[in-house]
Amino acid sequence: MGRIKPQALLIQSKKKKGPARVSLTTIITGNIVVIVVVLSLYATYRHWYRRSGDLLGTDKRYEDFVTLGSANKFNLPSYAILSTSKGSITVELDKDASPQVVDKFLNLCQKGYFKGMPFHRVIKNYVIQGGDFQKLGAAEDWTVKGKSHNQLKTSPKHEAFMLGTSKAKHDDKDFDIFITTTPISGLNDNLIVFGRVVKGEDVVQEIEEVDTDEHYRPKSVVGIIDITMKQDI
Repeated sequence: MGRIKPQALLIQSKKKKGPARVSLTTIITGNIVVIVVVLSLYATYRHWYRRSGDLLGTDKRYEDFVTLGSANKFNLPSYAILSTSKGSITVELDKDASPQVVDKFLNLCQKGYFKGMPFHRVIKNYVIQGGDFQKLGAAEDWTVKGKSHNQLKTSPKHEAFMLGTSKAKHDDKDFDIFITTTPISGLNDNLIVFGRVVKGEDVVQEIEEVDTDEHYRPKSVVGIIDITMKQDI
């Protein structure tokens, strides 16, 4: 066997140390694996993100709003938009005067409590009321009896288009709402006022014009479709 010349030996050594070629199939397979891993991680992230939102009670009715459990009066929604069968009514919530009632109202909105609620009592030039007509109590004395006997006088000290609820003990089944359509004397003695209408007064007036029976119950259904909360309008 002949001896290999030094120059040929050097060339042969360089060829042996050269990097092995990677096939095109291996490159494509590697890229596919990377893509699958990335998509899997993204899908997992979206799943847990949505689940955490459900656990916190996130609701599409709340825009620009943090969770009630960690919120204070400065970052709670400032406005409630009542979508009714007659149009929209925008209410500015009074978080300083009635913080507990506002918080209760927001929680009920989040649960969809007011969705489909009818205005079951409509008294022209006085008030419209939404809630459970089977639970009247003190509200009946104030609205029906007082108005029918002309015992309640109006006063310029109290504005019209105020949003309130009765002073009865509230739970998730008997929270009623009132929107006044005229200034009412002694309003704060009968209601907890927690907001005022800032847009949609004409809608309130249209609702109070509906035909009612002798008990002030509308002859045709009129009510709240849903309520949307907003920080700004």
